[in-house]
Amino acid sequence: MITLAVDAMGGDAGLAVTIPGCVAFVQRQPNAHLILVGDETAIHQALKNAGAPSGRISVRHAAQVVEMDEAPQLALKNKKDSSMRVAINLVKEGEAQAAVSAGNTGALMATARFVLKTIPGIERPAIAKFLPAADGSVTLILDLGANVDCTPQQLTQFAIIGSELFQALYSRTPRVGLLNIGSEDIKGSDTVKQTFALLKNSKLNFIGNVEGNDIFTGKVDVVVADGFVGNITLKTIEGAVKFIGSTIKQEFQANLLTKLGALAALPALKRFKNRLDPRKFNGAIFLGLRGVVVKSHGGTDETGFAFALEEAYHEAKADSLAKIEQGVAEQLAALPSADSDNAAA
Repeated sequence: MITLAVDAMGGDAGLAVTIPGCVAFVQRQPNAHLILVGDETAIHQALKNAGAPSGRISVRHAAQVVEMDEAPQLALKNKKDSSMRVAINLVKEGEAQAAVSAGNTGALMATARFVLKTIPGIERPAIAKFLPAADGSVTLILDLGANVDCTPQQLTQFAIIGSELFQALYSRTPRVGLLNIGSEDIKGSDTVKQTFALLKNSKLNFIGNVEGNDIFTGKVDVVVADGFVGNITLKTIEGAVKFIGSTIKQEFQANLLTKLGALAALPALKRFKNRLDPRKFNGAIFLGLRGVVVKSHGGTDETGFAFALEEAYHEAKADSLAKIEQGVAEQLAALPSADSDNAAA
């Protein structure tokens, strides 16, 4: 049985999304148990309204809620009994194997890092996310915004933890690429060039620099960037998907002839929508912590939240954290500058 701690109060809609998402999740995962954290009375009422099945869902009371616009440091200092903090504490105490929240990203990262600490040798946690690839596989990209300025050593650490996560979940050695403005090793900033050298001399399956248009091709499994570049890349992708979807809809609704064409193309359009549905890839991983924490998009619906729970469930089921910690130790020890890097960390 895999137990997940859920910040039931987090997100733009709170219980209106988290409870239906939790109910849908447990209905399709018979080996999962959820501990819903938050206002006990409100959660029990929401579970009743949602027709939650008996068993496999328990409730843990927390008196405070971290607001979506609350400063991370203030939340960390003043909200020690928040639903977010209590959920992460359950992972720390071993009552749950992973925590999931749709709440304030900055506060969640600050709290998770304070409570769980980082894996030995990893200076900073990164935000990672799986994206669909053209060949039906997935591509992991990190960092997506936790670390705007990174050293070459930190980017190398991101590559290592990303590679180890991918291998833990998919049981194969991933191809690692460094996001750059060109595939040639002479391109990029000084930081990127130094990172390239470190990765080239590592034990990772490093395939070199990759460009933004390589992310969805299936030629690379793990894409590494600093949080500034990674976040812009992700937001650009999300905007492009929305633009393509809305443009297709507008064109098919242009006149009677195009509407008839849409009717004929409906099966293909449904498959297209399903394949690129962002809710299926909801759930960003706070990677590098000594515990599994998954961040759901704050504005998602119950379907998206259920998929974030799925992400946490599969990581916990694969025992990914133990595998990552072991792999990180081996990879860092193999780096030419491992001793100095570990001392700095």
